[in-house]
Amino acid sequence: MYKEIYNEWLANVNEEQKKELVAIANDDKEIRERFTLPLAFGTAGMRGTICMGISNMNEYTVARATKGLSDYINSLGKIEAKRGVIISYDTRRMSFEFALTSARVLGANGIKVYMFEDVRPVPMCSYAVRHLGCIAGIMITASHNPKEYNGYKVYGEDGAQMSPEATAGVVKFIQSTPYFGIEKEDVKSVERKDILGKDGFKLSENITVIGKSLDDDYYAQISKLSLSDEAVKKVGKDIKIVYSPIHGSGFVPVTTMLAKMGISVSVVEEQKYPDTEFSTVAMPNPEQPDALKMGIELADKLGSDIVIGTDPDCDRMGIAIRDNQGKFILLNGNQIGAMLMDYILMRHKQEGSLPKNSAVVKTIVTTRLADKIARSYGATVFDVLTGFKFIGEKIKEWEESGEYTFMFGYEESYGYLSGTHARDKDAVVASMLFAEMACYYAYKQISLYDKLNDIFARFGYFVETSKSIAFKGLDGMEKMAEIMDGFRKEDMLVVNGVEMKSKTDLKDGTVRYFDDGRIEMSELPETNVIKYEFGDDEWLCIRPSGTEPKLKVYVSTKAESKEASQKRNLGIQQSLLQKIENQ
Repeated sequence: MYKEIYNEWLANVNEEQKKELVAIANDDKEIRERFTLPLAFGTAGMRGTICMGISNMNEYTVARATKGLSDYINSLGKIEAKRGVIISYDTRRMSFEFALTSARVLGANGIKVYMFEDVRPVPMCSYAVRHLGCIAGIMITASHNPKEYNGYKVYGEDGAQMSPEATAGVVKFIQSTPYFGIEKEDVKSVERKDILGKDGFKLSENITVIGKSLDDDYYAQISKLSLSDEAVKKVGKDIKIVYSPIHGSGFVPVTTMLAKMGISVSVVEEQKYPDTEFSTVAMPNPEQPDALKMGIELADKLGSDIVIGTDPDCDRMGIAIRDNQGKFILLNGNQIGAMLMDYILMRHKQEGSLPKNSAVVKTIVTTRLADKIARSYGATVFDVLTGFKFIGEKIKEWEESGEYTFMFGYEESYGYLSGTHARDKDAVVASMLFAEMACYYAYKQISLYDKLNDIFARFGYFVETSKSIAFKGLDGMEKMAEIMDGFRKEDMLVVNGVEMKSKTDLKDGTVRYFDDGRIEMSELPETNVIKYEFGDDEWLCIRPSGTEPKLKVYVSTKAESKEASQKRNLGIQQSLLQKIENQ
């Protein structure tokens, strides 16, 4: 069957694309990999390597997905279709081309399209959906993946990633759509240079290019989230911050906001402008030490104390700060989120603006340190499934009910949100608030490192680690499923000498307690996750990635000292990884 599909593509693609397919004509394994399974479209959209084939990102898989989305929108009625779709894209290979293909397919199906004139980050796309009253949004990005990847994320009318129910509706239409012969609206130009800097420009009957007007609205909204104007005025011009967009879409919005606030920043020149090859880093991921290496080198040269880095679509932020010996240390996502949340809640409390019904939202694989901090300010903590769309759902729910006031949301994978302007993680706001927080503590003559250790002293030394195990090839997903089934069938009562208290299996929603054998039902939705609780606010979790063929293993421990917590964490993680390897 896969060879028939391969031959169909050979007969339909253009001459340049045909050369790529002819080059693999004698490689049965490669043909099978590319033409057996279609690129999956889930609640996080789709993501894959850029090349020809049904399991990859290319103009045909993008057009097919967009035709499915178009049919879904049109099935909702003419009024909904007229509301339109906003399209944004980052600095990756083919991002502009995929964005234009999506716009033209939507336009050919009678759907109004707003397309950004140049690269924009995820939070601007999320903001634009509601600001423009769109029925949906598309973001062309593969986030922090290697340069060979690109992806396609879809947002619902609330600005959050599309719900599972709506996604299922789109998938039904996609599945009945062929890869070839999809109609595209004629446009005045297909050259990127022809729309740069334009705002309100009609590219075709249904496609409008937008730019500065929406940027200004976004900046105005997030400026309201500032909490320490006086401290910024006092030290903003003197504080030394280094920023790197890591060749991504964050350069303009992040530096614009810092300039508006009056905070001086030095940008890593070599990583300032878009580069589809991300040539200065092994991977454009602020979670990886390599991504902030050039920023740290510049900071050492300039005598700066803080390094901020954002990923290509500027929804994740990484941070490096100096310790008490003057050496740079990298903070992890849990630590960054904990510091930001503590700062936001503290400043609101100091200013008398902290609502009584304050709430913070985090994912089930995010540190319990967040719970301790939030409760110390009287805020309620909510755990949701992994994926920022679930944090966005809580914002929408509370805006409608008024039951709680959203103050902050974050996930361990370096994603944070303050404010309700967006329904996805926002590294522009996170960068702005981290820089402001640095000003505030500098004004109070407290180092960020001392502040972090003060948090640990108050609540215990939490250590979190995560490990991703990749499964390549067609049988990768199958192997992951087998491993998860193995963990389901067998209870781990002791891991590396540590007794487990309970086991939660979110596939069937059960929580089993080992001391007395009682079983409760979890309030969380069904998903493929297994989580064990042990110790005091300690846990481990195993789950497949929602966007890649990877199994993720998380361990969170707590002790009186960093060394004790790290030792406990490492032992448990190694024991878990060994168990996975033996399956």
